[in-house]
Amino acid sequence: MKIIVDAFGGDNAPVEILKGCSAAALDHDDLELVVTGPEDKIKKAAEENEIDISKLTIAHCDDILTMEDHATDVVKKKKNSSMAVGLKMLADGEADAFLSAGNSGALITGATLIVKRIKGIKRPAFSPIIPKAEGMFMLIDGGANAECKADMLQQFAIMGSVYLDKVMGVKNPRVGLANVGTEDHKGDPLRLETFALLKETPVNFIGNVEGRDIPLDGCDVLVTDGFTGNLILKTYEGVAIALMDKIKKVFKKSAKNKLAAAMVLSDMKELKKSVDSDVYGGAPILGAAKPVFKVHGNASAVTVQNAITLTMDYVRTGVIEEIEKTVAQTVLKG
Repeated sequence: MKIIVDAFGGDNAPVEILKGCSAAALDHDDLELVVTGPEDKIKKAAEENEIDISKLTIAHCDDILTMEDHATDVVKKKKNSSMAVGLKMLADGEADAFLSAGNSGALITGATLIVKRIKGIKRPAFSPIIPKAEGMFMLIDGGANAECKADMLQQFAIMGSVYLDKVMGVKNPRVGLANVGTEDHKGDPLRLETFALLKETPVNFIGNVEGRDIPLDGCDVLVTDGFTGNLILKTYEGVAIALMDKIKKVFKKSAKNKLAAAMVLSDMKELKKSVDSDVYGGAPILGAAKPVFKVHGNASAVTVQNAITLTMDYVRTGVIEEIEKTVAQTVLKG
């Protein structure tokens, strides 16, 4: 399997990206990794940080797409950037998948305009995996499409359901619609129309899910528009950080509390791990015609390594073909 990785995407590029790629290459004998970016800078970073890149292939390009660049620059001003070159290689059939920790808007734009969409899919969606009380759930859309129509949300439900089943091993995942209440009649026109469509869609639709139930195992796939989804995602992350900070302060409050902290240290480490984004590494851009994976912007080497492993599962399990088939069947039913 051949996977392309943007060596200059994210806050910690290229060092952490190269470390993660090097580790992944050692883990998987059947994996060929290509990193995109200025070759001299890649080799210099590897040498200065003692990173073994002997198993990596470098696809040289002169430019880098930054977080400050406009989303459309990936197809306009910076066609020779490490992200654009990697996406073009994927589109041309030179690899099986592409990963980047870089500019999210640009990656969505590139996935849509360079790699193209799965036949029948109206818009690709950002699909982060998020921890809940027990296990995890997928949020779709997490921010790619601020304005949506009901049929787009219907397709998000199909894509999320197929991915969780095929890649994450969640059989017959429960699909919920993010809403202001659980009753069937709740919500604005978008939610009401989407609810009606999802009842007729070949997924395990369980109805509306309100905010407080999201982290309490409300569903396995949470469907919403990108504007609402991004608010949920960022609020979720902020609350998790705030709670962990408060717990730390409680344990540091007195000598007695510090002793208690020492007694539950291993459990606290497990708790921190359960809400750590490094576990999954990032999120697929579902709806792209070939596997495109968005790695967390502050990715560490472990994040990149885990993201590559998850992407390999994405490629192997035929998710894209299954999504295309299900969408076609749904359209025919409609």
